[in-house]
Amino acid sequence: MSSSPSSPVNGDHRHHSGDFASFFETWLSEQNRDLNSLLTASTPPPHTPDEAAAQNHHLRPLVSAVLRRYEDYYQAKQASARRNVLPMFTPSWTSSTENLLLWCGGWRPSMVFHLLYSKCGIQVESHLEDLIGGAITWNLADVDAEQLHRIDKLHQGTLKREKEITEEEASAQEKAADEEMVELCHVMTVMGGGVEQMEEEMEGKKEAMEEVLKKADFLRIETLKGLVEILRPIQAVHFLIAAAELHLRVHEFGRKKDRDKRGDAPPASADA
Repeated sequence: MSSSPSSPVNGDHRHHSGDFASFFETWLSEQNRDLNSLLTASTPPPHTPDEAAAQNHHLRPLVSAVLRRYEDYYQAKQASARRNVLPMFTPSWTSSTENLLLWCGGWRPSMVFHLLYSKCGIQVESHLEDLIGGAITWNLADVDAEQLHRIDKLHQGTLKREKEITEEEASAQEKAADEEMVELCHVMTVMGGGVEQMEEEMEGKKEAMEEVLKKADFLRIETLKGLVEILRPIQAVHFLIAAAELHLRVHEFGRKKDRDKRGDAPPASADA
C-alpha cells in the first residue's frame, strides 16, 4: 500500500469527465454486478484444504477487481472535489438517511471493523455446532488469532488517524469565525456589498476542507485494502459481500424514504 494522501488511488480516469452524480449511478450498477459475482463465488463452500486452496487461488482476481472498483470510485470523487468540493459534503446522489451517517464527506473508516465483527459473529453463530466439532467453515467464522491481532493493530491505527482528521476538520470549520470573516461580515452589514471579498475568504476555507476530504478518502480506501489484505480470499469475499449489501440496501432504503416523502415515482433499477 504505497499510495500517499496526495494520490490515494491508482485507478483509471475513464469516469472523471462526467458529472459525479452520473458516475455514482454507474458505480452503483457496477457494485450490484460485483455483489452478484461475489455471491456466486461464495458457493458452494470447499470441503477440503486442497479445495480451499484452489478456491482461494480462483478468488484472488475477483477480490482484486472489486477493490479496483472502490479505488476508481475514490479517484473519481477526488477529481470531482478538485473542481468543486462543496457537493462532496452535501451530496445529492445519496439519500438523507445516508447523509445522516457521513463523516468528513463519506463513511467512517473504522466502520469496516464493526462490519467485520458483526458478520463474523453472525457466521460463528450459524456454524456454532460445526466449530465446536472442530470443523472449518471456510468463511469469517474461521478468522484466527494471528489475523485478529493484525486486524486490531490496523483498527487502532485507523482510530488514531480518524481522530487527527476530525481535529483537522474542526480547525478548518472554526476558521469560518476568524477575525477576517468577522470583520468582513460587519463591513457587509454596515456598508453592503462585499460579495467578491467573501468569495476570496471562502476559497481558502474550501481548500482546507478539500484537504480534509482527501485525507479522509485516503484513509477510507487504505483501511478497506488493509483489512482485505489480512483476510484470506474466501474470507474477503464474505466481507465484501457484507460491505456491498450494507451500502446498497441502506442506499435503496434511504432513496425510497426520500421518494415517499416527495411523492416521486421510483427510478429504474440500478441493474438496468
